Amino acid sequence: MEVPPLRQVRKEKGAKKTKWVLKLKFGVTWKAIKKASSSTMKLNRFHLTCASSMKQLSLVRVQAEEAVKPIQQAHTKKTASHHVTKSLLSLLQLPYTASDFIDWGDLMTPTKSPKENISTKWCEIHGLHNWDSLLDPLHPWLRREIIKYGEFAQATYDGFDFDPLSEFCGSCRYNRHKLFEELGLTNHGYEVTKYIYAMSHVDVPSWFERSHLGETWSKDSNWMGYVAVSNDEESERIGRRDIVMAWRGTIAPTEWFTDLKAMLERIGDGKIKVQHGFRSIYKSKSEFTRYNKLSASEQVMEEVNRLIKFYKAKGEEISFTITGHSLGGALALLNAYEAATSIPGLPITVISFGAPRVGNLAFKEKLDEMGVKTLRIVVKQDIVPKFPGFVFNNILHKLNFVTKNFNWVYRHVGSQLELDMFMSPYLKRESDLIGSHNLEIYLHLLDGFLSERRKFRWNARRDVALVNKRTDMLIEELRIPKFWYQLPYKGLVLNKHGRWVKPSREPEDVPSPLSVASENELH
Repeated sequence: MEVPPLRQVRKEKGAKKTKWVLKLKFGVTWKAIKKASSSTMKLNRFHLTCASSMKQLSLVRVQAEEAVKPIQQAHTKKTASHHVTKSLLSLLQLPYTASDFIDWGDLMTPTKSPKENISTKWCEIHGLHNWDSLLDPLHPWLRREIIKYGEFAQATYDGFDFDPLSEFCGSCRYNRHKLFEELGLTNHGYEVTKYIYAMSHVDVPSWFERSHLGETWSKDSNWMGYVAVSNDEESERIGRRDIVMAWRGTIAPTEWFTDLKAMLERIGDGKIKVQHGFRSIYKSKSEFTRYNKLSASEQVMEEVNRLIKFYKAKGEEISFTITGHSLGGALALLNAYEAATSIPGLPITVISFGAPRVGNLAFKEKLDEMGVKTLRIVVKQDIVPKFPGFVFNNILHKLNFVTKNFNWVYRHVGSQLELDMFMSPYLKRESDLIGSHNLEIYLHLLDGFLSERRKFRWNARRDVALVNKRTDMLIEELRIPKFWYQLPYKGLVLNKHGRWVKPSREPEDVPSPLSVASENELH
């Protein structure tokens, strides 16, 4: 059971039994609130539901916030009471309002639920039974794990240098030892062990970022993600040593998916085929490059094999979880196929977000045969999962009784959890193709999803403001700035001479092929 937010309720001291007491502000009584509320307002947000004989209590989110007291004490009781009454009436409409985004210090509600020990159930949570009975309704343990891997994928965007005026455009802004600390992900209990690079000069649309400057860190490569591994404490909680590969994708669908060549390319022997562009990114390498003398594929598998050898020698159980958003989800499937082929018996799970189709029916069947478990999170309004072959595949889908065994038709892999943007009371009621593909939208909807027939959950913990990091999708009533995630002063700093300049990176954050080579040697 999740503990109710401290700023909303207090546990009554001295009571013999567990009892939660509603603390309303400035003497505004329960009766007064009900009287002031119109019949259309959702009074069920104030209902307290007694639980079972286990003496648990499920508290539906109460929108009377005790945290405003320090500020309101400066006002007269009359003025404050009028303000609070007005605020409470508006708070009846939404679990979050603009006041939730004011810093109240230690009284703020934590953004994450308490962690559960899932060591005895990790196989089921990672798809042993293809998530049967865990998706609808969505099991809270599974929700937490999916969001964890989603935040690993989000880190590939948050740490990426998108600035075309930077000489480091296309690289990660932080070295691997600082990435999780800089992005606030140390609480997940994983450590980054290796960065992965892919060649940017391949036969694909504009999926890669390049600097507009002449002198750059690399003219041939982009940072595409990282390998991480769970630490001892997290491994004990989740029941095994978890190796993670997080692939970077593309933030917006824009034009590139419509221009994507739907060419299937054969891999190995037999009938297995995958999309040509995805495989080019995964497999391309060149001796004349600084960062891709090894392909992205070879870099990942080299590190995964190293970690498996190390932890198997210690007698530990190991899993390999691959995650990615958009293009990253496609690369995750190719990675899973290679890992399952080369390391038989390794538990492999793919958690993808807004991922396109990758291969044909034979590809799908081979992944199933090798025991790869894939959970695809999709948003109903997102167009990217419908590619490649948006029009063609939709026509064939209607003729499925005829085309279901065709090997030249793209097929999705694994189980699917579909979310709907309209389920969230915080998102604008408009179908924005670009906004609906944003990974933060996915994570927001996941955090609030209970089941297909139920409303957005009242005790969703994840910070709603994150939605507008790179979108304008939150309703205006929340007063969260759009596209707010950016460097202060757009990356400029004031130097000692009073001039605004682009700062140089810390030496340890400068990407270097020598550091990549030494990293491999240290391993």
